[in-house]
Amino acid sequence: MPGMDREALLSRARTRGVIPLVYWCVRAVLQPFFHVWFRLGRIGREHIPATGPAIIASNHRSFLDPFVIAVMARRPIYFMAKKELFLVHPVVSWLLSALGAFPIDRGASDQESMATARAILDRGDVVLMFPEGTRIRPGALGRPKRGVGRLALETGAPVVPVAIIGTEAVRRGWRIRPHKVRIRAGSALTFPRVERPSPALAGAVTDRIWPCVELQWEWLGGVPQLRRAAVVGAGSGGTALAVALARAGLEVDLGTSSADAAARIGAAGANERELPGVPLPDGVNVVRAADLELDHHDLVAFAVPPLQLPAAVAALGPRIPARAGVVVVGGGAGRVRYVAERVRLRAIAAVAVAEDAALADGAPVMVASADEGFLARVADALAAAGLAVTRTRDVDGARLTSLPTIPPRRSRAA
Repeated sequence: MPGMDREALLSRARTRGVIPLVYWCVRAVLQPFFHVWFRLGRIGREHIPATGPAIIASNHRSFLDPFVIAVMARRPIYFMAKKELFLVHPVVSWLLSALGAFPIDRGASDQESMATARAILDRGDVVLMFPEGTRIRPGALGRPKRGVGRLALETGAPVVPVAIIGTEAVRRGWRIRPHKVRIRAGSALTFPRVERPSPALAGAVTDRIWPCVELQWEWLGGVPQLRRAAVVGAGSGGTALAVALARAGLEVDLGTSSADAAARIGAAGANERELPGVPLPDGVNVVRAADLELDHHDLVAFAVPPLQLPAAVAALGPRIPARAGVVVVGGGAGRVRYVAERVRLRAIAAVAVAEDAALADGAPVMVASADEGFLARVADALAAAGLAVTRTRDVDGARLTSLPTIPPRRSRAA
């Protein structure tokens, strides 16, 4: 690494660790500042072990996260920082190292940095990891990498799931503005020690850890992942959207106009009148729209004709939870405003496709929303279904048309 001795920094983290005088003096300044300026709320501090090795697995929203999370623990914590930070200036490099940071090359499988983390845990200290690998903002949490699972198995150290919220809003340029920040730690998770865990096993452990981080995040009021969706309207557009969301891994309730229609589509396993030859995935549950229970849904989509929209909004709008997002399928920006003015919701988006396009692999789809986080979640879900998604925050400028029929996709049906 030009301008710094990377090996010396890693060696220092492995052997000497933090400089206590520097660490505790900096913390003595930062902790009251965080409490006053950020109105810092700390929940679950008792879950971070007072002695012995531990891994803190947290989401990552801001460069301030390691320093804010550090005041959760009553002992020094060590954390991986991107190697570029150590190139800024020799004084910055020295200070970061004195505070427990050590460099990692995020673009590669950095075995030396992982070995350093193992050495720190083996001597009984705490390592902070951000499984997302980089800062994720705004919206819901990102996808974790399996390094945290691997480290937990290789060391046998307990893993404390932590979520932090609010730090993404404290910085505007170089100015640190006051904003409420909260942190929550959950109960530690333990796993058996495995000398050489396979990638599959490390991934499985990460998949066990990350939902616990998401639980802390959602408890703090963070935007939830899209897990359950309800689509109101079983025409070609609504059924197409339900199939696409189910292919993306969501549990989907498809609301029909009548109980007879729900029974017919459910028995056939397909909506033959609207989408002939397209089987409904196992993740689609067909019910009468009036019977939809929306308390636990993360996404509600209105895919009804314009003349039916007022009745649908009047009937189902009060049932939509405030944490849910709403999607309006086609019809123009006026329909988006109509729903937004009448429904309590977290965010709203519109879905549009070109006329005569098919919602098959690679088909173009436009998602429009003024809320960047919700835009990303909806777009990512449709992209996971194999669609070519275009994103825009200009809802008024988006050309919104009805969703078309999905042709049979033999490769997925097989």
